[in-house]
Amino acid sequence: MHRLSAAVVRFRYMILALAVFLLVPSAVMYSRTKINYDMLSYLPQNIDTMKGQDILTEQFGVGAFSEIVVEGMSAKQTADLKAEIETVEHVKNVLWYDSFLDLSVPMELLPEEIRKTFDNPDADAKMMFILYDDTSSSEATMQAVRDIRRICGEKCFIAGMTPVVVDTQDLSDREAPVYVVLAVVFALAVLMLSMDSFFAPILFLVSIGMAIIYNLGTNWFLGSISYVTKALAAVLQLGVTMDYSIFLWHSYEEELERGKTREEAMTDAIGATFSSVVGSSVTTVAGFIALCFMSFTLGMDLGIVMAKGVIFGVVSCVTVLPSLILVFDGMLRKTKHRPLIPEFRGIGKFALRYRGLFLALALLSLIPSVYGNRHIRVYYNLDQSLPRSLDSIVSNEKLREDFDMSTNHMLMLNADVPDREVQSLAKQMRQVDGVKYVLGLGTLKGAGLPREMIPDSIRDSLENDRWQLLLIGSEYPVASEEAGRQCEQLEAIAKACDSSSMLIGEAPGTNDLIKITNRDFTAVSAASIGIIFLIILLVFRSISLPFLLVAVIEAGILANMAIPYYTGTTLPFIANIVIGTVQLGSTVDYAILLTTRYLRERQSGKERFEAVRIADFTSAKSIFVSALSFFAATIGVGIYSDIDMIRALCVLMARGALISMLIVVFVLPACLYAFDPLILKTTMQRRK
Repeated sequence: MHRLSAAVVRFRYMILALAVFLLVPSAVMYSRTKINYDMLSYLPQNIDTMKGQDILTEQFGVGAFSEIVVEGMSAKQTADLKAEIETVEHVKNVLWYDSFLDLSVPMELLPEEIRKTFDNPDADAKMMFILYDDTSSSEATMQAVRDIRRICGEKCFIAGMTPVVVDTQDLSDREAPVYVVLAVVFALAVLMLSMDSFFAPILFLVSIGMAIIYNLGTNWFLGSISYVTKALAAVLQLGVTMDYSIFLWHSYEEELERGKTREEAMTDAIGATFSSVVGSSVTTVAGFIALCFMSFTLGMDLGIVMAKGVIFGVVSCVTVLPSLILVFDGMLRKTKHRPLIPEFRGIGKFALRYRGLFLALALLSLIPSVYGNRHIRVYYNLDQSLPRSLDSIVSNEKLREDFDMSTNHMLMLNADVPDREVQSLAKQMRQVDGVKYVLGLGTLKGAGLPREMIPDSIRDSLENDRWQLLLIGSEYPVASEEAGRQCEQLEAIAKACDSSSMLIGEAPGTNDLIKITNRDFTAVSAASIGIIFLIILLVFRSISLPFLLVAVIEAGILANMAIPYYTGTTLPFIANIVIGTVQLGSTVDYAILLTTRYLRERQSGKERFEAVRIADFTSAKSIFVSALSFFAATIGVGIYSDIDMIRALCVLMARGALISMLIVVFVLPACLYAFDPLILKTTMQRRK
């Protein structure tokens, strides 16, 4: 390691030149990385909703559909608008009254179910169905929605999943740069107050910023990343990897105080930093890797990107940052100042003096924490995370108001199922609570509409040699308990008629999402705890310390996740999984830092009170600065963002950093003191 450190110091100008050069391809690849705004696309590919979606696109050329509600338009105006929408690229078909009968024919001749589907005279509103030739989150379909919005004007409301995806993309793209600015400004403020140089934090952020750009650029090799990953990656990487820069700076200053030259001091500081940072980063990477155990692959998306970001952060910390510090040494000396955050020399004595109180509070807090965790309110409806003023949200409300409908399902049946059975199936489905209509070629024939009156374009969109499609309207909101029960009842009816049938759409997909993520939470929690437990076991070669440290950290996570229950806050469905893993992976570093110093003091012959006291006050400042930096990097985004999913995750991470900081500084020392005899007996390092 010494040779590598010496090489970094010697070739510092070359390293900086290469680092700057690599920013160019990284920025280009980042700009070309596809961003996925459809959360349902991360569902496992082997479930019916996903297989059905693929078949629908491949065999029917239909990948998505929307509803358009028009108000205050005559039948002629609506027909003209429909004809104009049909000219939009990637619109496969538009279904309305004139798709079946000429406008000169009275609408009363249509079967009542079809008539009510397309027209509501009481609200002076009409509804059209738009079928697209690509998937709901594809660039082609989203551009088609934008084109339709330009055509429609203010009296038209485009509802459905794709308009929500479009608005999510626009809002996310608008806010993402602000997230980075807020994280940088807030973190910079904390560092300038806590460190002994005003310029050093700027170099930290430059180094970390380069690592972030490299990480974002290499996401291009993944094909695409989710908008959640895009929004959180830079902020999380900044908060998680800031420790490494702080450690290098402190090591460098310590070596300078020993009388070494700048080059010698940096060479030794790189070696010391690398050996310490590797151990710390492994636990953080392990926490993110645990997300890859999710069958809902959004976890893998975020986990891989963040694990990669930590690795880039380590590499940048021992190559780019040392080079920057040496090159800008003059500026660093000019901006030296006295740190404004105290040394906390009395904190260890304070924590031990009231150790009984801290332990009692920690144990008592478990009761409301466990209860709150079990009763957290969670939402799965993705449009619930968006502002109510967005066009897509307003349009979905219009659909509910004018047609008492919230969403559409699509049922794929074998083409060999006779019309008579299709009509019987449709009759059963109409009796299911919340079903507004069931439309398909088989039901249209049964309703007395002659086959020759159905245009070829509609027949081609609803039937082929292998499959036939039925549109099912539902009044129940997506992700509601009623919608879930409805989907299960519809699936049961369909499977009884045709075992190969598949119910697809936003509501069935969300119903699958609920089931899958509930299983994922248990799997990811077990995986993350197991991985961290194993790392602690290997680091300390102790049987008792893994149980003790994981228990302390999990207490902090439970407390953090319980607070939303008592504040009446409803969380996005991924909050439990992401926060549990991120807080565990980042907080374990604090616990390892303090515990390592405690063991070192015990090995040197200190009594347990003195060993714990020294470990606490020597670690407290580093823990405070690290936790406050993480808090600063996330709280600004949590306050600013209009996307509730991003806002909620950032608030949880910011609050979790503070809770974990307090627990490690005040509760962990009490635990180390109380279990000192057991720790010494079960730790190989101490026995040796």
